[in-house]
Amino acid sequence: MKNFFNFNIDKTAINQIKYITTKKKKKLRIFIKGGGCGGLKYGFILVKNKKYNDTCIIKDNIIIVIDPISLQYLSGSYLFYISNLEESKFIIKNSNIKKTCSCGSSFKLRIDENF
Repeated sequence: MKNFFNFNIDKTAINQIKYITTKKKKKLRIFIKGGGCGGLKYGFILVKNKKYNDTCIIKDNIIIVIDPISLQYLSGSYLFYISNLEESKFIIKNSNIKKTCSCGSSFKLRIDENF
C-alpha cells in the first residue's frame, strides 16, 4: 500500500458538500462498489458517523469519509461538482482508472504492485 494519500477537492465540490452535509448534520462517504458495464462505480452517501477503520478527509470545514478498500484506489484523485441544465453530480477524476465503459458511468482499475 502507498504510504501517502492525496485527494484533491474542487472549490465548487467543497461548497456543495458544505450545503448538503450542514443541512442534514452528516458526513459525505465516498466509496467504490461493484456494478456497471465497466465493473466498478463510485458511490456517494451521507452518513452520521464514521466506522473505526475509515479515513476522514477534513478540508474547509467539510468531512469526507472513505473506507480502507476504496482509499487505496482514490489516492491522487480529484473531486469535482458540476451543475447545469442536464445534470448535477459529483465527478471523480482518478489516475488509477485503466478503462471506462462507453457510457462513462463505470470503470476498471489499473492493477499496480504498489497497492
